[in-house]
Amino acid sequence: MNAALIFSGTGPIVILTSHSGLDDAALLDRLARKGIRKFIAFPVPLEVAKERYGVHFDIVCGDLHETDDLRVLDFDGRRAMELLSFNVLGDPVYHDASAKCSAASP
Repeated sequence: MNAALIFSGTGPIVILTSHSGLDDAALLDRLARKGIRKFIAFPVPLEVAKERYGVHFDIVCGDLHETDDLRVLDFDGRRAMELLSFNVLGDPVYHDASAKCSAASP
């Protein structure tokens, strides 16, 4: 399982996913179907997400299945930014479906 802080046009969200990475084609398709076609995503260590979100993490994680591979842990961008400092985030992943590309760096 992976966690990530995603910055898109509607603001930051934190997700949990069973996909192998933030550039996984199936995850990108799933996000696109939810209207997220352009974003910058930062991996969040799972231990950090669990520590910061506590019981809420357990509830969301408990509802994550192999066939249901994406859950939003936090819709509140302000809270996500308060709970997750930049120094705990991994390297950014950039994705722009309109440009037909995604990359690990700009």
